[in-house]
Amino acid sequence: MTTAVRNGGDLVAESLSALGAGTVFGLPGQHALSVFDAVRRSPMSYVGLRMENNAGFAADAHARLTRSPTPLLVSTGPGALMSLAALQESAAASAPVVGISSQVPRAGLGGGRKGYLHELRDQQASFRDVVKSAHSVRSASQIPSALAAAWASALEAPSGPVWVEIPQDVLLSPTDVPPPASLAVNGAGAPRPLPARPELIAAAAELLDTSSRPAVLAGGGVVRAGAQAQLLALAEQLDAPVATTFGGKGAFPSDHELSLGSWLEDQYTTDFLADADVLLVVGSGLGELSSNYHTFASRGRVIHIEADLGKLEANHPALGVHADARQALEALGSAVTPRPRGDAAARASALVQRVRARISAQGLELEQDVLASVRAALPDSSPSFWDMTILAYWAWSAFDPRSGAMHSAQGAGGLGYGFPAALGAAVADPERTTPVLAVSGDGGAMYSLAELATARQYALPVTWLIVDDGGYGILREYMTDAFGEAVGTELARPDFAALSESFGVPAVRTSPERLRADLSEALSAPGPSVVVLPALLRMFAPTHLPGDLP
Repeated sequence: MTTAVRNGGDLVAESLSALGAGTVFGLPGQHALSVFDAVRRSPMSYVGLRMENNAGFAADAHARLTRSPTPLLVSTGPGALMSLAALQESAAASAPVVGISSQVPRAGLGGGRKGYLHELRDQQASFRDVVKSAHSVRSASQIPSALAAAWASALEAPSGPVWVEIPQDVLLSPTDVPPPASLAVNGAGAPRPLPARPELIAAAAELLDTSSRPAVLAGGGVVRAGAQAQLLALAEQLDAPVATTFGGKGAFPSDHELSLGSWLEDQYTTDFLADADVLLVVGSGLGELSSNYHTFASRGRVIHIEADLGKLEANHPALGVHADARQALEALGSAVTPRPRGDAAARASALVQRVRARISAQGLELEQDVLASVRAALPDSSPSFWDMTILAYWAWSAFDPRSGAMHSAQGAGGLGYGFPAALGAAVADPERTTPVLAVSGDGGAMYSLAELATARQYALPVTWLIVDDGGYGILREYMTDAFGEAVGTELARPDFAALSESFGVPAVRTSPERLRADLSEALSAPGPSVVVLPALLRMFAPTHLPGDLP
């Protein structure tokens, strides 16, 4: 019997296992085959998708739900480059994906001299502007330390994707480097904490204690830090209304009396936040969408808690607190003086009613009914993943994730996120008793059709709702509004239900009237399913019209 000789690929798999990885997403390629072979023989599970970008989206969702680094394994050149859009979304959403790519043999590094297949002059250069950190390996002995450093970088606040490159000859060559011990336990793979400085917490507490109309804007950093309980406690101590950004949905209970919801593209909400004498912004960079396209201008003081130093006070002057959201909110909760309940709940309720009244006056009953049907059909604890489609734009503002999680590609805004991300989420919890929902338009769905085979192969409990409006619906609206006519937005597309059935995935064509029942039935069935809704949805007017405000 031949005894297998350990090589660099084995050392990669052993290092990932030592760091705590349980699942690897990816797609094989010639230069990376030894790693895939090692993963096959490891305790880790491998989930293979049909395209590298989709594998990246699946890893992204897995990382978001597990709040831990998730490996993405791809090959050199085209395979690596195909993952860039997914890594950009992970960077925008602070998802800790550990991208691991093979490289051409060391003799070919630098490009052009050897003419290796997939060779690039500087492959890593394509990733440096996207990921948090990039790591190169040149010998087997470097593999455990490089992966541990990448792992810690991905997880450290602000979390995000990282990139590791290992030449083919290093992966194939025999090695006597011992398998690493538990890297995460001995500290090499553990991130550094990011607590708030005490003097900044004291200054923030003083501002909040002396305020008369405090308010909070909570972003995705609260969700990533698992700081929902700390935010709820602080808001109740301060009697402060709370709005959540689109990426921060789930940071604060939508049905709480202090909730302002997520209507951030509405000027009523923008004005409410601007009118706070002290606005606490936590876990958000106050970027384009969170500031209602930069129309937000505070008339009071702003306290900005943000783990990403580059985003701290980047858009608005504030008392900047560079810290992890959970640690900062815990410290701030201990420092402020609880106040009696005042009129904050009444003011929050009045704002929400004004927003709803304005939306109701726009004749958009179909859109609201469709979203309500989705909410009614989806179990409270089920996560949902939304592509860049009109229904998702509605969901950013109006969908209540309840005890589940809502994620979309609104960080980087690329198409094709919803379905492969939902597959990654389904893998994240094999014991899940509730299904996962993906929502796409017909244009975005065309990016992900190949993953119907993945869903079928692994029997993943994902229901894919495809809203078919015959094209890129949101771009159709944008172009028509801006230029009077749309171009490039009308699409030929397949019979999605028949195509799904050809993959062995049950599908149904529904209507707005039957959507709730059909979607409920699909979600309750085991394994993957597809629900196709032909419907032409419209967007709400995002800000107030002249004379709309008193």
